[in-house]
Amino acid sequence: MSNLFNSRRNFLKEIGFSAASLAFAGCANTFGSFGSEILKKRPNILFCLADDWSWPHASIAGDKVVKTPTFDRAARQGVLFENAFVSAPSCTPSRGAMLTGQWHWRLEEGGNLHSTLPAKFPVYPDLLEEAGYYVGYTRKGWGPGRDEPGGRKRNPAGPRYKDFRQFLDARPEDKPFCFWFGSTDPHRAYEWQSGIKSGMKLQDVEVPACLPDSEEVRTDICDYYWEVQRFDTEVGELLEMLEDNGDLDNTLVVISGDNGLPFPRCKSNLYDTGTHVPLAVCWPAAVKRGRVVEDFISLADLAPTFLEAAGLKPPEEMTARSFLDILRSGKSGRVDPKRDHVLTGKERHVVCQETGTGGYPMRAIRTHDFLYIRNFKPERWPGGAPKGYSQAIDIDVAHPRGTHYGYADVDGGPTKSYILKYRDDPKGKRLFDLAFAKRPAEELYDLQRDPSQLNNVADKFEYTEIKTKLADALMAELKATKDPRVLGKGDAFDNYPYYGSLPSK
Repeated sequence: MSNLFNSRRNFLKEIGFSAASLAFAGCANTFGSFGSEILKKRPNILFCLADDWSWPHASIAGDKVVKTPTFDRAARQGVLFENAFVSAPSCTPSRGAMLTGQWHWRLEEGGNLHSTLPAKFPVYPDLLEEAGYYVGYTRKGWGPGRDEPGGRKRNPAGPRYKDFRQFLDARPEDKPFCFWFGSTDPHRAYEWQSGIKSGMKLQDVEVPACLPDSEEVRTDICDYYWEVQRFDTEVGELLEMLEDNGDLDNTLVVISGDNGLPFPRCKSNLYDTGTHVPLAVCWPAAVKRGRVVEDFISLADLAPTFLEAAGLKPPEEMTARSFLDILRSGKSGRVDPKRDHVLTGKERHVVCQETGTGGYPMRAIRTHDFLYIRNFKPERWPGGAPKGYSQAIDIDVAHPRGTHYGYADVDGGPTKSYILKYRDDPKGKRLFDLAFAKRPAEELYDLQRDPSQLNNVADKFEYTEIKTKLADALMAELKATKDPRVLGKGDAFDNYPYYGSLPSK
Protein backbone atom coordinates (compact mmCIF):
# COMPACT_ATOMS: atom_id res chain seq x y z
CA MET A 1 0.00 0.00 0.00
CA SER A 2 1.25 3.41 -0.91
CA ASN A 3 2.33 5.73 1.89
CA LEU A 4 0.58 8.59 0.12
CA PHE A 5 -2.59 7.83 2.03
CA ASN A 6 -1.24 7.83 5.58
CA SER A 7 -1.34 11.58 6.15
CA ARG A 8 -4.75 12.13 4.58
CA ARG A 9 -6.31 9.27 6.53
CA ASN A 10 -5.18 10.89 9.76
CA PHE A 11 -6.44 14.23 8.49
CA LEU A 12 -9.87 12.83 7.66
CA LYS A 13 -10.06 11.18 11.05
CA GLU A 14 -9.22 14.44 12.78
CA ILE A 15 -11.96 16.38 10.99
CA GLY A 16 -14.57 13.75 11.76
CA PHE A 17 -15.09 11.76 8.55
CA SER A 18 -14.19 8.26 9.72
CA ALA A 19 -17.17 5.92 9.67
CA ALA A 20 -18.03 3.41 12.37
CA SER A 21 -18.27 -0.18 11.17
CA LEU A 22 -21.79 -1.58 10.97
CA ALA A 23 -20.62 -5.05 10.03
CA PHE A 24 -23.09 -7.83 10.73
CA ALA A 25 -22.18 -9.75 13.88
CA GLY A 26 -21.42 -13.44 13.84
CA CYS A 27 -20.01 -13.66 10.28
CA ALA A 28 -17.05 -15.98 9.93
CA ASN A 29 -13.78 -14.56 8.67
CA THR A 30 -12.49 -17.82 7.22
CA PHE A 31 -14.15 -20.34 4.96
CA GLY A 32 -13.16 -23.82 6.05
CA SER A 33 -15.93 -25.36 3.96
CA PHE A 34 -13.94 -24.75 0.78
CA GLY A 35 -11.40 -27.37 -0.29
CA SER A 36 -7.82 -26.50 0.60
CA GLU A 37 -6.59 -27.56 -2.84
CA ILE A 38 -8.67 -25.03 -4.75
CA LEU A 39 -7.62 -22.24 -2.39
CA LYS A 40 -3.97 -23.01 -3.12
CA LYS A 41 -4.51 -22.16 -6.79
CA ARG A 42 -4.18 -18.66 -8.09
CA PRO A 43 -7.64 -17.51 -9.14
CA ASN A 44 -8.75 -16.79 -12.66
CA ILE A 45 -9.99 -13.22 -13.10
CA LEU A 46 -12.95 -12.26 -15.28
CA PHE A 47 -13.74 -8.55 -15.46
CA CYS A 48 -17.00 -7.69 -17.24
CA LEU A 49 -17.33 -3.98 -17.96
CA ALA A 50 -20.42 -2.24 -19.32
CA ASP A 51 -20.10 1.05 -21.21
CA ASP A 52 -22.15 3.87 -19.58
CA TRP A 53 -24.09 1.91 -16.90
CA SER A 54 -25.24 3.72 -13.74
CA TRP A 55 -26.28 2.66 -10.27
CA PRO A 56 -29.04 1.74 -9.38
CA HIS A 57 -30.07 0.36 -12.77
CA ALA A 58 -30.08 -3.30 -11.80
CA SER A 59 -33.02 -5.28 -10.53
CA ILE A 60 -31.20 -6.29 -7.33
CA ALA A 61 -30.64 -2.58 -6.64
CA GLY A 62 -34.38 -1.92 -6.74
CA ASP A 63 -35.00 -0.86 -10.34
CA LYS A 64 -38.49 -2.08 -11.28
CA VAL A 65 -38.03 -2.10 -15.06
CA VAL A 66 -34.58 -3.34 -16.04
CA LYS A 67 -33.92 -7.06 -15.55
CA THR A 68 -30.36 -8.11 -14.69
CA PRO A 69 -30.47 -11.78 -13.56
CA THR A 70 -26.75 -12.38 -14.19
CA PHE A 71 -25.62 -9.36 -12.20
CA ASP A 72 -28.10 -10.27 -9.46
CA ARG A 73 -26.78 -13.81 -9.34
CA ALA A 74 -23.17 -12.64 -9.03
CA ALA A 75 -24.19 -10.26 -6.24
CA ARG A 76 -26.05 -12.99 -4.36
CA GLN A 77 -23.22 -15.47 -4.77
CA GLY A 78 -20.71 -12.89 -3.62
CA VAL A 79 -20.80 -9.23 -2.63
CA LEU A 80 -22.92 -6.31 -3.82
CA PHE A 81 -21.12 -3.00 -3.33
CA GLU A 82 -23.59 -0.15 -2.91
CA ASN A 83 -21.02 2.65 -3.08
CA ALA A 84 -18.79 1.92 -6.05
CA PHE A 85 -17.55 4.96 -8.01
CA VAL A 86 -15.39 5.47 -11.08
CA SER A 87 -12.34 7.72 -11.00
CA ALA A 88 -13.69 9.76 -13.94
CA PRO A 89 -17.12 9.91 -15.64
CA SER A 90 -15.49 9.47 -19.06
CA CYS A 91 -14.43 6.24 -20.79
CA THR A 92 -10.69 6.64 -21.41
CA PRO A 93 -9.57 8.06 -18.05
CA SER A 94 -11.95 5.81 -16.15
CA ARG A 95 -10.54 2.70 -17.79
CA GLY A 96 -6.99 3.97 -17.42
CA ALA A 97 -7.52 4.30 -13.67
CA MET A 98 -8.87 0.74 -13.50
CA LEU A 99 -5.88 -0.66 -15.36
CA THR A 100 -3.16 1.29 -13.54
CA GLY A 101 -4.62 1.46 -10.04
CA GLN A 102 -3.98 5.19 -10.05
CA TRP A 103 -6.17 8.25 -10.07
CA HIS A 104 -6.55 9.37 -13.67
CA TRP A 105 -5.04 12.78 -12.89
CA ARG A 106 -1.71 11.03 -12.32
CA LEU A 107 -1.70 9.53 -15.85
CA GLU A 108 -0.64 12.61 -17.84
CA GLU A 109 -2.30 12.32 -21.29
CA GLY A 110 -4.27 9.34 -20.00
CA GLY A 111 -6.37 11.72 -17.89
CA ASN A 112 -8.28 12.78 -21.02
CA LEU A 113 -10.73 11.10 -23.39
CA HIS A 114 -9.34 10.10 -26.82
CA SER A 115 -5.77 10.15 -25.54
CA THR A 116 -2.92 7.72 -25.01
CA LEU A 117 -1.75 5.91 -21.88
CA PRO A 118 2.03 6.33 -21.49
CA ALA A 119 3.84 3.01 -21.19
CA LYS A 120 5.66 4.18 -18.06
CA PHE A 121 2.44 3.54 -16.12
CA PRO A 122 2.26 -0.22 -15.38
CA VAL A 123 -1.08 -1.94 -15.94
CA TYR A 124 -2.31 -5.01 -14.12
CA PRO A 125 -2.73 -7.26 -17.24
CA ASP A 126 0.98 -6.85 -18.05
CA LEU A 127 1.99 -7.51 -14.44
CA LEU A 128 -0.17 -10.63 -14.28
CA GLU A 129 1.16 -11.85 -17.62
CA GLU A 130 4.73 -11.48 -16.33
CA ALA A 131 3.68 -13.58 -13.32
CA GLY A 132 2.42 -16.43 -15.51
CA TYR A 133 -1.18 -15.47 -16.24
CA TYR A 134 -2.75 -15.86 -19.67
CA VAL A 135 -4.35 -12.51 -20.45
CA GLY A 136 -6.64 -11.04 -23.08
CA TYR A 137 -9.65 -8.90 -23.84
CA THR A 138 -12.47 -8.57 -26.32
CA ARG A 139 -14.38 -5.63 -27.81
CA LYS A 140 -13.73 -2.38 -25.91
CA GLY A 141 -10.61 -2.45 -23.77
CA TRP A 142 -8.78 0.71 -22.77
CA GLY A 143 -9.92 3.66 -24.87
CA PRO A 144 -11.03 5.36 -26.94
CA GLY A 145 -7.53 6.47 -27.81
CA ARG A 146 -4.30 5.39 -29.47
CA ASP A 147 -1.76 2.95 -28.07
CA GLU A 148 1.29 3.88 -30.14
CA PRO A 149 1.91 7.50 -29.03
CA GLY A 150 2.26 6.28 -25.48
CA GLY A 151 4.88 3.71 -26.44
CA ARG A 152 2.62 0.66 -26.20
CA LYS A 153 2.48 -2.13 -28.79
CA ARG A 154 -0.98 -3.34 -27.78
CA ASN A 155 -4.05 -2.23 -25.91
CA PRO A 156 -3.33 -1.85 -22.17
CA ALA A 157 -6.08 -4.43 -21.51
CA GLY A 158 -3.95 -7.08 -23.24
CA PRO A 159 -4.00 -9.04 -26.51
CA ARG A 160 -7.30 -8.86 -28.35
CA TYR A 161 -9.49 -11.90 -28.98
CA LYS A 162 -12.60 -12.32 -31.09
CA ASP A 163 -14.55 -13.50 -28.05
CA PHE A 164 -14.24 -15.32 -24.74
CA ARG A 165 -14.60 -18.75 -26.36
CA GLN A 166 -11.61 -18.14 -28.61
CA PHE A 167 -9.62 -16.97 -25.58
CA LEU A 168 -10.48 -20.07 -23.54
CA ASP A 169 -9.63 -22.38 -26.42
CA ALA A 170 -6.21 -20.73 -26.80
CA ARG A 171 -5.41 -20.70 -23.08
CA PRO A 172 -2.76 -23.21 -21.91
CA GLU A 173 -4.25 -25.66 -19.42
CA ASP A 174 -1.59 -25.00 -16.80
CA LYS A 175 -2.10 -21.21 -16.64
CA PRO A 176 -4.63 -19.12 -14.72
CA PHE A 177 -6.26 -16.48 -16.86
CA CYS A 178 -7.21 -12.82 -16.64
CA PHE A 179 -9.80 -11.67 -19.17
CA TRP A 180 -11.42 -8.28 -19.83
CA PHE A 181 -14.88 -8.44 -21.40
CA GLY A 182 -15.52 -4.89 -22.56
CA SER A 183 -19.04 -4.49 -23.87
CA THR A 184 -20.15 -1.46 -25.87
CA ASP A 185 -23.57 -1.63 -24.20
CA PRO A 186 -25.34 0.53 -23.09
CA HIS A 187 -23.42 3.25 -24.98
CA ARG A 188 -25.42 5.30 -27.47
CA ALA A 189 -26.81 5.27 -30.12
CA TYR A 190 -29.94 3.26 -29.22
CA GLU A 191 -32.56 1.60 -31.40
CA TRP A 192 -35.60 3.83 -30.88
CA GLN A 193 -38.37 2.08 -28.92
CA SER A 194 -36.34 -1.11 -28.50
CA GLY A 195 -37.21 -1.09 -24.81
CA ILE A 196 -40.97 -0.79 -25.09
CA LYS A 197 -41.02 -3.28 -27.99
CA SER A 198 -39.41 -5.78 -25.62
CA GLY A 199 -42.28 -5.36 -23.16
CA MET A 200 -41.10 -2.57 -20.86
CA LYS A 201 -43.84 -0.29 -19.54
CA LEU A 202 -43.26 3.46 -19.69
CA GLN A 203 -45.35 4.05 -16.58
CA ASP A 204 -42.99 1.88 -14.52
CA VAL A 205 -39.87 3.94 -15.32
CA GLU A 206 -38.42 6.03 -12.50
CA VAL A 207 -37.10 9.13 -14.25
CA PRO A 208 -34.03 10.68 -12.58
CA ALA A 209 -34.91 14.02 -11.01
CA CYS A 210 -32.43 15.85 -13.25
CA LEU A 211 -34.36 14.85 -16.39
CA PRO A 212 -37.79 15.88 -17.70
CA ASP A 213 -40.61 13.38 -17.24
CA SER A 214 -42.05 12.89 -20.71
CA GLU A 215 -42.95 10.04 -23.01
CA GLU A 216 -39.85 10.69 -25.12
CA VAL A 217 -37.55 10.59 -22.11
CA ARG A 218 -39.16 7.48 -20.65
CA THR A 219 -38.81 5.78 -24.03
CA ASP A 220 -35.15 6.80 -24.20
CA ILE A 221 -34.53 5.35 -20.73
CA CYS A 222 -36.18 2.06 -21.74
CA ASP A 223 -33.90 1.88 -24.78
CA TYR A 224 -30.94 2.35 -22.42
CA TYR A 225 -32.35 -0.41 -20.19
CA TRP A 226 -32.67 -2.74 -23.19
CA GLU A 227 -28.92 -2.48 -23.82
CA VAL A 228 -28.16 -2.98 -20.11
CA GLN A 229 -30.13 -6.22 -20.36
CA ARG A 230 -28.20 -7.29 -23.47
CA PHE A 231 -24.93 -6.77 -21.58
CA ASP A 232 -26.27 -8.81 -18.67
CA THR A 233 -27.30 -11.64 -20.98
CA GLU A 234 -23.86 -11.80 -22.59
CA VAL A 235 -22.14 -11.88 -19.21
CA GLY A 236 -24.40 -14.80 -18.32
CA GLU A 237 -23.13 -16.67 -21.36
CA LEU A 238 -19.55 -16.16 -20.19
CA LEU A 239 -20.34 -17.53 -16.75
CA GLU A 240 -22.00 -20.56 -18.33
CA MET A 241 -18.78 -21.31 -20.19
CA LEU A 242 -16.86 -21.22 -16.92
CA GLU A 243 -19.40 -23.49 -15.25
CA ASP A 244 -19.22 -25.94 -18.14
CA ASN A 245 -15.44 -26.27 -17.94
CA GLY A 246 -15.32 -26.33 -14.13
CA ASP A 247 -13.51 -23.01 -13.69
CA LEU A 248 -16.20 -20.88 -12.07
CA ASP A 249 -15.48 -21.76 -8.41
CA ASN A 250 -11.95 -20.40 -8.58
CA THR A 251 -12.68 -17.41 -10.80
CA LEU A 252 -12.82 -13.92 -9.32
CA VAL A 253 -15.72 -12.40 -11.27
CA VAL A 254 -16.25 -8.63 -11.30
CA ILE A 255 -19.19 -6.94 -13.06
CA SER A 256 -19.42 -3.15 -13.29
CA GLY A 257 -19.63 -0.07 -15.55
CA ASP A 258 -17.12 2.56 -16.65
CA ASN A 259 -19.24 5.68 -15.96
CA GLY A 260 -22.80 6.91 -15.68
CA LEU A 261 -25.66 6.72 -18.14
CA PRO A 262 -25.31 8.89 -21.30
CA PHE A 263 -27.95 11.47 -20.44
CA PRO A 264 -27.74 15.20 -19.57
CA ARG A 265 -26.21 15.93 -16.11
CA CYS A 266 -25.14 12.29 -15.93
CA LYS A 267 -22.15 10.98 -17.91
CA SER A 268 -19.26 13.49 -17.94
CA ASN A 269 -20.44 14.97 -14.62
CA LEU A 270 -19.34 14.34 -11.02
CA TYR A 271 -22.86 13.89 -9.68
CA ASP A 272 -23.78 10.33 -8.74
CA THR A 273 -25.54 9.90 -12.09
CA GLY A 274 -22.12 10.24 -13.72
CA THR A 275 -19.82 8.44 -11.28
CA HIS A 276 -21.83 5.94 -9.19
CA VAL A 277 -21.84 2.51 -10.85
CA PRO A 278 -23.07 -1.02 -10.06
CA LEU A 279 -20.45 -3.44 -8.72
CA ALA A 280 -20.86 -7.14 -7.96
CA VAL A 281 -17.92 -9.39 -7.05
CA CYS A 282 -18.03 -13.14 -6.57
CA TRP A 283 -15.36 -15.76 -6.03
CA PRO A 284 -17.09 -18.92 -4.80
CA ALA A 285 -13.88 -20.56 -3.55
CA ALA A 286 -12.83 -17.69 -1.31
CA VAL A 287 -15.58 -15.11 -0.75
CA LYS A 288 -18.58 -15.56 1.53
CA ARG A 289 -21.79 -15.08 -0.40
CA GLY A 290 -24.94 -13.02 0.14
CA ARG A 291 -23.37 -9.79 1.43
CA VAL A 292 -24.04 -6.11 0.86
CA VAL A 293 -21.17 -3.70 1.59
CA GLU A 294 -21.56 0.05 2.05
CA ASP A 295 -17.85 0.97 2.05
CA PHE A 296 -16.69 3.32 -0.69
CA ILE A 297 -14.86 1.56 -3.50
CA SER A 298 -13.16 3.26 -6.44
CA LEU A 299 -12.86 1.12 -9.56
CA ALA A 300 -9.21 2.16 -9.54
CA ASP A 301 -9.03 -0.23 -6.56
CA LEU A 302 -9.55 -3.18 -8.92
CA ALA A 303 -5.94 -3.29 -10.13
CA PRO A 304 -4.31 -3.79 -6.70
CA THR A 305 -7.15 -6.14 -5.72
CA PHE A 306 -6.51 -8.37 -8.75
CA LEU A 307 -2.77 -8.35 -8.11
CA GLU A 308 -3.14 -9.19 -4.43
CA ALA A 309 -5.60 -11.99 -5.23
CA ALA A 310 -2.94 -13.43 -7.55
CA GLY A 311 -0.36 -13.31 -4.76
CA LEU A 312 1.48 -10.24 -6.09
CA LYS A 313 2.41 -7.04 -4.33
CA PRO A 314 0.98 -3.96 -6.07
CA PRO A 315 3.62 -1.45 -7.26
CA GLU A 316 4.24 1.52 -5.00
CA GLU A 317 2.91 3.95 -7.62
CA MET A 318 -0.56 2.43 -7.37
CA THR A 319 -2.40 5.01 -5.28
CA ALA A 320 -5.54 2.86 -5.16
CA ARG A 321 -6.13 0.34 -2.38
CA SER A 322 -6.91 -3.35 -2.66
CA PHE A 323 -10.27 -4.35 -1.17
CA LEU A 324 -9.41 -8.04 -1.01
CA ASP A 325 -9.57 -7.75 2.78
CA ILE A 326 -13.23 -6.71 2.52
CA LEU A 327 -14.01 -9.56 0.14
CA ARG A 328 -12.47 -12.07 2.55
CA SER A 329 -13.85 -10.51 5.71
CA GLY A 330 -17.24 -12.24 5.52
CA LYS A 331 -18.83 -8.98 6.69
CA SER A 332 -21.61 -6.73 5.44
CA GLY A 333 -22.47 -3.09 6.04
CA ARG A 334 -19.61 -0.67 6.71
CA VAL A 335 -16.61 -2.93 7.06
CA ASP A 336 -13.50 -0.71 6.91
CA PRO A 337 -13.82 2.62 8.76
CA LYS A 338 -11.11 4.10 6.53
CA ARG A 339 -13.30 3.70 3.46
CA ASP A 340 -15.58 6.58 4.40
CA HIS A 341 -15.26 8.58 1.18
CA VAL A 342 -14.19 8.44 -2.45
CA LEU A 343 -12.65 10.93 -4.89
CA THR A 344 -13.68 11.56 -8.48
CA GLY A 345 -12.59 14.01 -11.16
CA LYS A 346 -12.75 15.06 -14.77
CA GLU A 347 -10.45 16.69 -17.28
CA ARG A 348 -11.11 16.99 -21.01
CA HIS A 349 -13.95 14.86 -22.34
CA VAL A 350 -14.42 16.08 -25.93
CA VAL A 351 -13.09 19.28 -27.50
CA CYS A 352 -16.12 21.56 -27.21
CA GLN A 353 -15.29 24.81 -25.45
CA GLU A 354 -15.61 28.17 -27.20
CA THR A 355 -11.87 28.58 -27.66
CA GLY A 356 -8.88 26.28 -27.50
CA THR A 357 -8.80 22.59 -26.67
CA GLY A 358 -9.48 22.76 -22.96
CA GLY A 359 -11.99 20.68 -21.04
CA TYR A 360 -14.05 21.33 -17.92
CA PRO A 361 -11.70 20.37 -15.06
CA MET A 362 -13.22 19.44 -11.72
CA ARG A 363 -12.61 17.22 -8.68
CA ALA A 364 -14.98 15.94 -6.01
CA ILE A 365 -15.09 14.20 -2.66
CA ARG A 366 -18.12 12.04 -1.87
CA THR A 367 -18.98 10.90 1.66
CA HIS A 368 -22.09 9.15 2.94
CA ASP A 369 -23.68 12.52 3.72
CA PHE A 370 -22.23 15.07 1.29
CA LEU A 371 -20.89 15.65 -2.20
CA TYR A 372 -18.43 18.51 -2.62
CA ILE A 373 -17.30 19.54 -6.13
CA ARG A 374 -14.52 21.97 -7.03
CA ASN A 375 -14.85 23.42 -10.54
CA PHE A 376 -11.44 24.80 -11.55
CA LYS A 377 -12.60 26.70 -14.64
CA PRO A 378 -16.14 27.93 -13.87
CA GLU A 379 -15.96 30.37 -16.77
CA ARG A 380 -16.15 27.40 -19.14
CA TRP A 381 -19.21 25.40 -20.13
CA PRO A 382 -19.72 22.16 -18.12
CA GLY A 383 -21.61 20.50 -20.97
CA GLY A 384 -19.63 22.09 -23.77
CA ALA A 385 -20.24 25.45 -25.42
CA PRO A 386 -23.35 26.28 -27.44
CA LYS A 387 -21.08 27.97 -30.00
CA GLY A 388 -17.54 27.70 -31.28
CA TYR A 389 -16.79 24.01 -31.71
CA SER A 390 -20.49 23.21 -31.35
CA GLN A 391 -22.65 25.49 -33.48
CA ALA A 392 -24.99 22.97 -35.07
CA ILE A 393 -27.77 21.87 -32.74
CA ASP A 394 -30.32 19.26 -33.76
CA ILE A 395 -33.27 19.57 -31.37
CA ASP A 396 -35.82 17.70 -33.46
CA VAL A 397 -37.29 15.01 -31.20
CA ALA A 398 -38.75 13.30 -34.26
CA HIS A 399 -35.22 12.31 -35.20
CA PRO A 400 -33.91 10.93 -31.90
CA ARG A 401 -30.66 9.60 -33.33
CA GLY A 402 -29.63 12.91 -34.87
CA THR A 403 -26.18 14.29 -34.17
CA HIS A 404 -25.84 17.01 -31.54
CA TYR A 405 -22.85 19.31 -31.83
CA GLY A 406 -24.17 21.89 -29.40
CA TYR A 407 -23.12 21.22 -25.80
CA ALA A 408 -21.05 18.35 -27.14
CA ASP A 409 -19.88 17.00 -23.78
CA VAL A 410 -23.43 15.60 -23.52
CA ASP A 411 -24.19 12.62 -25.75
CA GLY A 412 -26.85 13.26 -28.40
CA GLY A 413 -30.20 11.54 -28.07
CA PRO A 414 -33.93 12.06 -27.51
CA THR A 415 -33.54 13.31 -23.94
CA LYS A 416 -30.96 15.94 -24.88
CA SER A 417 -33.16 16.97 -27.81
CA TYR A 418 -36.18 17.32 -25.53
CA ILE A 419 -34.37 19.49 -22.99
CA LEU A 420 -32.99 21.77 -25.69
CA LYS A 421 -36.35 22.03 -27.40
CA TYR A 422 -38.07 23.20 -24.20
CA ARG A 423 -35.20 25.25 -22.82
CA ASP A 424 -37.31 28.43 -22.81
CA ASP A 425 -40.39 26.80 -21.32
CA PRO A 426 -40.93 27.88 -17.68
CA LYS A 427 -40.93 24.24 -16.55
CA GLY A 428 -37.98 23.29 -18.73
CA LYS A 429 -35.57 26.09 -17.94
CA ARG A 430 -34.42 24.72 -14.58
CA LEU A 431 -33.59 21.31 -16.08
CA PHE A 432 -31.81 22.99 -18.97
CA ASP A 433 -29.76 25.10 -16.56
CA LEU A 434 -28.88 22.06 -14.44
CA ALA A 435 -27.54 20.26 -17.49
CA PHE A 436 -25.98 23.02 -19.59
CA ALA A 437 -25.61 26.35 -17.75
CA LYS A 438 -22.34 27.53 -16.20
CA ARG A 439 -21.67 26.56 -12.60
CA PRO A 440 -19.95 28.22 -9.64
CA ALA A 441 -16.47 27.28 -8.50
CA GLU A 442 -17.84 25.28 -5.56
CA GLU A 443 -20.81 22.96 -5.28
CA LEU A 444 -22.04 21.23 -2.15
CA TYR A 445 -24.96 18.83 -1.86
CA ASP A 446 -26.58 17.60 1.34
CA LEU A 447 -27.38 14.00 0.42
CA GLN A 448 -29.75 13.41 3.31
CA ARG A 449 -31.99 16.28 2.22
CA ASP A 450 -31.18 16.25 -1.48
CA PRO A 451 -30.21 12.76 -2.67
CA SER A 452 -30.69 13.77 -6.32
CA GLN A 453 -28.03 16.51 -5.91
CA LEU A 454 -30.03 19.32 -7.47
CA ASN A 455 -29.74 22.08 -4.85
CA ASN A 456 -26.28 23.57 -4.38
CA VAL A 457 -25.88 24.77 -0.77
CA ALA A 458 -22.23 25.82 -1.03
CA ASP A 459 -23.13 29.47 -0.38
CA LYS A 460 -25.41 28.75 2.59
CA PHE A 461 -24.03 30.02 5.89
CA GLU A 462 -25.10 26.95 7.84
CA TYR A 463 -22.92 24.76 5.59
CA THR A 464 -19.77 26.87 5.87
CA GLU A 465 -17.99 24.56 8.30
CA ILE A 466 -18.74 21.34 6.46
CA LYS A 467 -17.81 22.91 3.11
CA THR A 468 -14.46 24.06 4.51
CA LYS A 469 -13.70 20.63 5.97
CA LEU A 470 -14.55 18.84 2.74
CA ALA A 471 -12.61 21.31 0.60
CA ASP A 472 -9.56 20.95 2.86
CA ALA A 473 -9.83 17.15 2.79
CA LEU A 474 -10.10 17.11 -0.99
CA MET A 475 -7.15 19.45 -1.52
CA ALA A 476 -5.02 17.54 0.97
CA GLU A 477 -5.48 14.32 -0.92
CA LEU A 478 -5.03 15.90 -4.35
CA LYS A 479 -1.72 17.37 -3.19
CA ALA A 480 -0.66 14.06 -1.65
CA THR A 481 -1.34 12.29 -4.95
CA LYS A 482 0.42 15.05 -6.92
CA ASP A 483 -2.56 16.18 -8.96
CA PRO A 484 -1.22 18.67 -11.55
CA ARG A 485 -4.44 20.65 -11.28
CA VAL A 486 -3.58 21.75 -7.71
CA LEU A 487 0.17 22.00 -8.28
CA GLY A 488 -0.09 24.77 -10.86
CA LYS A 489 0.44 22.43 -13.83
CA GLY A 490 -3.15 21.64 -14.73
CA ASP A 491 -3.16 23.43 -18.07
CA ALA A 492 -1.12 20.53 -19.46
CA PHE A 493 -4.37 18.55 -19.68
CA ASP A 494 -5.78 21.20 -22.04
CA ASN A 495 -2.85 20.93 -24.43
CA TYR A 496 -2.38 17.18 -24.79
CA PRO A 497 -3.24 15.83 -28.28
CA TYR A 498 -6.85 14.86 -28.93
CA TYR A 499 -7.06 11.76 -31.13
CA GLY A 500 -10.82 11.81 -31.65
CA SER A 501 -12.69 13.53 -34.45
CA LEU A 502 -13.45 17.18 -33.80
CA PRO A 503 -17.04 18.45 -33.94
CA SER A 504 -17.81 20.73 -36.85
CA LYS A 505 -17.12 24.39 -36.28
